[in-house]
Amino acid sequence: MQQITPKLTLVGAGPGDPELITVKGLKAIQQARVILYDALSNNELLEHAPCNCLKRFVGKRAGMHVYSQDEINRMIVKYALTYGSVVRLKGGDSFVFGRGQEELTFARQFNIDTEVVPGVTSAISVPGFNNIPVTARNVSEGFWVVAGTTQDGDLSRDLVHAIHADTTVVILMGMSKLEEISAAYVAQGKGNVPAAIIQNGTLPTQKVGIGTVSDLANIARREELKNPAIIIVGEVVRFHETFIAVQDRIAAELKIAV
Repeated sequence: MQQITPKLTLVGAGPGDPELITVKGLKAIQQARVILYDALSNNELLEHAPCNCLKRFVGKRAGMHVYSQDEINRMIVKYALTYGSVVRLKGGDSFVFGRGQEELTFARQFNIDTEVVPGVTSAISVPGFNNIPVTARNVSEGFWVVAGTTQDGDLSRDLVHAIHADTTVVILMGMSKLEEISAAYVAQGKGNVPAAIIQNGTLPTQKVGIGTVSDLANIARREELKNPAIIIVGEVVRFHETFIAVQDRIAAELKIAV
């Protein structure tokens, strides 16, 4: 009988484009006995798995959970003890709002070996793919990555601190809080800061909306943007090629209204 060596490998699948997974992550998929994958990991990556690999979808869409986190944790342990090599495939990077640490901690309680293969996080790669640097000399000396929505459904308190920092802010999971995000910036007198919403970043279906942070909700409606999407707020958005065109169009609309 073949000896089972239980192991959990957290693999970050990258922002969407399947070619943006790391070489090490791809090798882990090629050697997996079981793959538990999320909604934000590209399904094309599953084609690299062995033909006898068990593939289970454990992600969520529009707030609809197929499995709770506790159920996923137990599945990881069950499959690792039964089959051996389990790959937990997550969009972006497993440690950027991915709850990867919780899964590692749970697996280790059962003496299961663990490994982390970092992924390309959408927080940096999606803006970069669209020629928006999260840092730029004399423009932004740093950046914040914050969750738009907390576990309780509230706007993240970290956003207020990020606004005061006067640097680039990348907001994940924030599409349901666009009005509140805008209001937070306006309250600090920063409603005119450039902003972008990018849906399905790095994929052929990518859509981009550009404007100012005070207008986030209108940008989303105008461009018909929805999840999965990220929000970038900061002067670095001016590097996007359409920002000047958008500003000119808004100015022209204001003149007509007057």
